[in-house]
Amino acid sequence: MRELFAQSILAADRQRLRLRIPRAEGLLLKRKDMHFHFRPEIFVQIHGSTTFRFPKEEFTLNPGEMLIVPAGLPHGETIFRDDFGKFRNLVVGFYSHTLSLHFAHEVAPGRPDIETIEFFEAPELESLVGLTNQLVSTFHMNTPARDAVLKGLTMAVLGTFQNLVETGGGSLEGDIGKVLQTKWIVREQFSNPNLNVKTIAERLQCSPDYLSHLFHTETGEKLIHYIQRVRIDGAVLALETTPLYVSEIAYASGFSDPAYFARVFKKHRGESPADFRERLDKERRNQEERPKTIYYDRVDFTAGAPVKAGA
Repeated sequence: MRELFAQSILAADRQRLRLRIPRAEGLLLKRKDMHFHFRPEIFVQIHGSTTFRFPKEEFTLNPGEMLIVPAGLPHGETIFRDDFGKFRNLVVGFYSHTLSLHFAHEVAPGRPDIETIEFFEAPELESLVGLTNQLVSTFHMNTPARDAVLKGLTMAVLGTFQNLVETGGGSLEGDIGKVLQTKWIVREQFSNPNLNVKTIAERLQCSPDYLSHLFHTETGEKLIHYIQRVRIDGAVLALETTPLYVSEIAYASGFSDPAYFARVFKKHRGESPADFRERLDKERRNQEERPKTIYYDRVDFTAGAPVKAGA
């Protein structure tokens, strides 16, 4: 991983790292043979190629290219080996103050799965996610300094990944490893209504009681509460950024019953989804109505006026 990030940073500095970012259209909608995450996901192609399908477009990622999938964007993947029979890419995921990095390889024709995975504590994860989201929004802009901003942001993101790798990662051995893997599984599968303590325990080859006790001991939070919290955090993002109906958000967040979703949402956030969205809209309107400048003896609601020539 260290060598890969170092090479990618050098390529970005020389503007030889091709960046691919699809448009954020069709967010948080369930699509056949596609999945999505509530935070962005990054792919760096090493060997072979990966064809990505999105709601509005499709393209192929080749070696030496980096893809950022925007948060909430449904996508599907089909992989292809190179002329030497090789396929490999690096996948970066963000969740719960932790960064996951895994190499993927081919496990069946056209289908990737995890080869090795490591977890890294990232106390400033939200800042890193913010940089990544800024990369996404800048990519589709048509501004004079676009390329310079993309280069700087790309190197900042890759440099942060390299720093985290250099300072060490979390082991998958023992109890801590099971907790980290549990969080990763929840992040990957939150939209699956069948995700629960039992299905996670089966995947980790342990009993549900043991996993629940371990998770609560290590994190101070019950696993069932954590699953709900991840789903509600995603629903909050959807309420803030999309015009989807509450029922659509419920289904996208892994709830099969919108009424139950509303009850869980109120338990976690203290208000219903509809009330949350209404309050958010009101706060935005109030923000727009606030004065732009505060003076000693007056307030100004305008954005200012240009200075007239000769003044």
